[in-house]
Amino acid sequence: MSKILRIVFLMYLSFVSLYAQSNKYWLANEYLEKNPQQKTVSNDFVNLIRNDSIKLSIKQNKPVKIVMVYPGNQISDYWRRSKDSFEKRLQELGVKYELKDYFTKPAIQIKEQAKHLLKAIKGDTDYLIFTLDALKHSQFIERILSNKKPKLILQNITTPVKKWGNRQPFLYVGFDHVTGSKLLANYYINKTNEEGKYAVLLGTKGYVSDMRGKEFITYVSNKSKLKNVDSYYTNFDKKKAMRATAELLKNHNDLKFIYACSTDIALGVSEVLKQRNLTGKILTNGWGGGSSELKAIGENLLDITVMRINDDNGIAMAEAVKLDLQGQGNKVPTVFSGDFAIVEKGIAEDKIEMLKKKAFRYSN
Repeated sequence: MSKILRIVFLMYLSFVSLYAQSNKYWLANEYLEKNPQQKTVSNDFVNLIRNDSIKLSIKQNKPVKIVMVYPGNQISDYWRRSKDSFEKRLQELGVKYELKDYFTKPAIQIKEQAKHLLKAIKGDTDYLIFTLDALKHSQFIERILSNKKPKLILQNITTPVKKWGNRQPFLYVGFDHVTGSKLLANYYINKTNEEGKYAVLLGTKGYVSDMRGKEFITYVSNKSKLKNVDSYYTNFDKKKAMRATAELLKNHNDLKFIYACSTDIALGVSEVLKQRNLTGKILTNGWGGGSSELKAIGENLLDITVMRINDDNGIAMAEAVKLDLQGQGNKVPTVFSGDFAIVEKGIAEDKIEMLKKKAFRYSN
């Protein structure tokens, strides 16, 4: 255990780059092409998630120990809903479990995350649910992968890391950032007739900002004449997003839109645009479609969002645990990537309610 302790704390003092370059990650569709046997497994798993629960088929001798270390201290309700849907599905499945959850600020409370991760290892944890975003997560994850326990579920990432080869986590689970960002990119390309200037507000330097932000910029550049004139890192913080938006408006008086990479960023942008009487004149978006974004869409403060069918994420984790307990771990795919729905301002109220019922079927 002392070696693990040393590695973890050295990791949090070093800077390990995990920029989202194509040579570092397999996109979800690329991974399926490389591993065609995963296609059937993935399809069967999706059917489990979309259908009613089927009880655990074995008798447990003791509860499974599960630890969640989540960057959930933010306005977005994605992480809270993930936890709620995960637990409610486990209960429906009849799985006995003990869950400890630790919520931190996204990507910046690294030392706090390290403490919780160490507790998980010391506590003989069966399943550890974590994420990969900040530049300093990789070495710890690699150490976990070298052991049999705990089994690792990486949430909010759906692109297997190439250098981990056949030694991948038990499950990657989430909603593909590149897919969602391309949906938003196509909206902006159409709305602007493919011309004009725009800016991008990123989160922290790491995986999510790369996949949602840099991939967005690359796609827009390849598909239109739109020009990215500025970008800022905001640490997924609303107040920092507001300051960055004010700076953008000071430096550029002809922006067509400001692309926001998260809920907290989007709400910061929309608040400044409202204060400056620029709502609707400069377009902006949400990312994820949680409750606060849907409220902003209803008030015409956001122009569009990509809405995750959120609870499928938690359900997938619960079904993976059940299958594993039944000795059917081979029926758990390496990657589960959930569906999106496009929500634009002006959407009918009954359509919103239908989407909420589908997306939040456990966490509502």
